[in-house]
Amino acid sequence: MDKTKIATCTAPVNIAVIKYWGKRDEELILPINSSLSVTLHQDQLKTTTTVATSRSFQEDRIWLNGKEEDITHPRLQSCLREIRRLARKRRNDSDPSLDLSHKVHICSVNNFPTAAGLASSAAGFACLVYTLARVFGVEGELSGIARQGSGSACRSMYGGFVQWIMGQKDDGKDSIAQQVEPETHWPELRILVLVASAERKPVGSTSGMQTSVQTSCLLKHRAECVVPGRMVEMIEAVRRRDFAGFAELTMKDSNQFHATCLDTYPPIFYLNSVSQQVINLVHRYNRHYGETRVTYTFDAGPNAVIFILQQHVPEFVQVVQHFFPPETNGGQFIKGLPVKSASLSGELKQAIGLEPMPKGISYIISTKAGPGPRVVEDPAQHLLGSDGLPKETV
Repeated sequence: MDKTKIATCTAPVNIAVIKYWGKRDEELILPINSSLSVTLHQDQLKTTTTVATSRSFQEDRIWLNGKEEDITHPRLQSCLREIRRLARKRRNDSDPSLDLSHKVHICSVNNFPTAAGLASSAAGFACLVYTLARVFGVEGELSGIARQGSGSACRSMYGGFVQWIMGQKDDGKDSIAQQVEPETHWPELRILVLVASAERKPVGSTSGMQTSVQTSCLLKHRAECVVPGRMVEMIEAVRRRDFAGFAELTMKDSNQFHATCLDTYPPIFYLNSVSQQVINLVHRYNRHYGETRVTYTFDAGPNAVIFILQQHVPEFVQVVQHFFPPETNGGQFIKGLPVKSASLSGELKQAIGLEPMPKGISYIISTKAGPGPRVVEDPAQHLLGSDGLPKETV
């Protein structure tokens, strides 16, 4: 009797507030500096992955967002190989019935735009490793395996506030993620993703990092002299729930990351005119109130990720709608957690004083910090059918 083993899990996106940019080892994906991120809630942004293994499968196969992709991708192979190696070690004492020669079918979908600078590879590889581990009965520290798929994926293995410790060892065994605080630690913190463009980014992170490591003097200075101190300060600010401290560090680190992109030769531009307008807007908004109420961070893409305390969300969303008027006939402008309506004073509009940019932002995803990967218990939710093929394809 051929027994198919199957598991489905979900994993979150994370957004770094102290950025990772640059590797000391390309193959093992070992970073030149530590980093710290916030895990976003899976109700709004997640990857879902089903993994099945069966004697009847002829070869390993993978489908992403409804299309079959190349399973021989080196990073996918690294994750598969590592999980199978750990399963082999465990097999003798735990599950002798599991035949490791069986091939796997993997099916994965995102509920957000892929490769638009929304950390899709982080959620994708975290989900892949977590689900493979379920099917193969592997337990323990998995962030080091997820890291070999995509560096920032190691941080998506935990919820809340997560640090990726760069580590010192050549084999990367000490380059792992650790939770700093759980998602329940700072309940008032809200996150708004301002989607400036759902297009693919012009320069992928991997090639961008390689060029930066080779050509940017600022990157070396950042990794050695700036980030170590910022990591200590950021962990402290998160633990104390010190929004002003957290916000200032977040903006400075985002700005410095993009400065290293400019210092790369030839330079890399991930921010566009909409991104620059958001930066101006945030600083003018904060200056009007004489305190830091809003902070931005940008990854390798034009979308702004805004951190803000819950009580200021309604007004700030109105500010964004005013200065980036959406299409009137478009879909929903605010997705995710509901936002109460608020009115804007003429005084605030005048203080910000920017020229509106119609349709600069397509929509806002309203979310908060959330948990790490989860197992989906309901078999009806599996993405693969009993024949091991995707239930839906494009």
